[in-house]
Amino acid sequence: MSHTNSLVPMRQVGGARQQFLQEPGLPFATHLPAAEIHSCCRGLGHGFRQRIFTPAVTLWTFLSQVLDPDHSCRQAVARLNAYRVGRGLRPSAPDTGGYCKARGRLPEELLADLTRTTARHLQDRVATPWLWKGRRVKVADGTGASMPDTPANQKAYPKSKKLPPGVGFPMLRLVVVFNLAVGTVLDAALGKFQGKGHGEISLFRRLTGILERGDVLLADRLYATFWEMAQVLAVGADAVMRLHAGRAAVWFRGRGHSTANRRIWWQKPLRPEWLSRAEYAKIPQWLCLRALRVDVRQRGFRTRRLVLVTTLTDAQAVSHADLADLYRRRWQAELNLRSLKQTLQMDILRGQTPAIVRKEIWAHLLVYNVVRTVMAQAAATAGVRPDEVSFAGALQTLNAFLPELRAAQTPEDAAVVWEVLIWAIGAHRVGNRPNRYEPRAVKRRPKNFSRLTEPRATARQRLKHGAKRTGKKR
Repeated sequence: MSHTNSLVPMRQVGGARQQFLQEPGLPFATHLPAAEIHSCCRGLGHGFRQRIFTPAVTLWTFLSQVLDPDHSCRQAVARLNAYRVGRGLRPSAPDTGGYCKARGRLPEELLADLTRTTARHLQDRVATPWLWKGRRVKVADGTGASMPDTPANQKAYPKSKKLPPGVGFPMLRLVVVFNLAVGTVLDAALGKFQGKGHGEISLFRRLTGILERGDVLLADRLYATFWEMAQVLAVGADAVMRLHAGRAAVWFRGRGHSTANRRIWWQKPLRPEWLSRAEYAKIPQWLCLRALRVDVRQRGFRTRRLVLVTTLTDAQAVSHADLADLYRRRWQAELNLRSLKQTLQMDILRGQTPAIVRKEIWAHLLVYNVVRTVMAQAAATAGVRPDEVSFAGALQTLNAFLPELRAAQTPEDAAVVWEVLIWAIGAHRVGNRPNRYEPRAVKRRPKNFSRLTEPRATARQRLKHGAKRTGKKR
């Protein structure tokens, strides 16, 4: 399959060299220019003064903090001061107070809007060979993240009621919709990890407008409900999901049906509490869907057979093999979440307040989209699909080249460094392991310490009064 090299024209990159040399937000100054950031701030009613930590500089510093393996505020401020001194500018105070206050003033909506904007801009330029049958596929999935155990975080994102006070950490739930072709985050919703109205499906329903006519929604069995299918059909889109475990099994037998492909009808259930009477009346009484059985023949795979349901009922236009291959690519969402949580270290957040925690989530998603944009340009230059380029390799290469980009004295020097950066990212490919399987076990042994099942202050008091230490003797 041939791939186009016109996703992000190189002349657009060359025109941004002078801005590269003037702004401390590498590589964010190109994809998130100061004018766009400040315009968005004014649109949100956020006023600011022209000091060192303008919204643009604060946001760039925040994103560089997420991009760097060292997520500390001290490292972010030190990096900013090093850049300013190298350009003959007055440095800010070396302590983190000014930066943290400026970061606290950033509107949360600014980070969310920029995340959606970067994804939309790249989605509009996706090369046709990267699409599935000429259609955009959007993948929905959910995950969780923990945060520091502060009173404010506990109140906003309470821990499990099964845990005693002082044990465990507050958790939040995050639902993300990815673009399958380029891997960017199109939108996200977050809330409490448990409680009514905060489940994965409830958070997904908050993402109104995420689906457009002609899109294909790809999701696991949790999303295969009557209401999600009806919502997809209402906007003129389609869906491919695994049959929900709570639904009756589909029998692939009977007159007029093939052994692994048949039409099914879902009847509208009773009106749920979250749906108004007017909305309920607009939903059709029956949905005509298509079910197909997929037999997994690879040895070592945990699942041997699965049943898919889809709104794509035309078997001539979309074959059984097309849908089976598409659903197999749903695993790309799990890999994208792994890139966010492990490679970008979003698994354990650092914010001491709920507001900073939410901004930290959106900052990770925004950095992730910027890296994916650079990866898409590298993939187009190399003539491969974006999912063939390693995210970890792209992040490592970007971090390694940033000092050289900052040190470039002329646009020509920056152009050379940038072109080598794109070439290097395109050379880092993921392994071609389509049928890989691994045991669900960890080889490296954990440290020989027991779990902390009481508040830390209580445990310290026991040690102070002569309690015996637990764990391996040294």
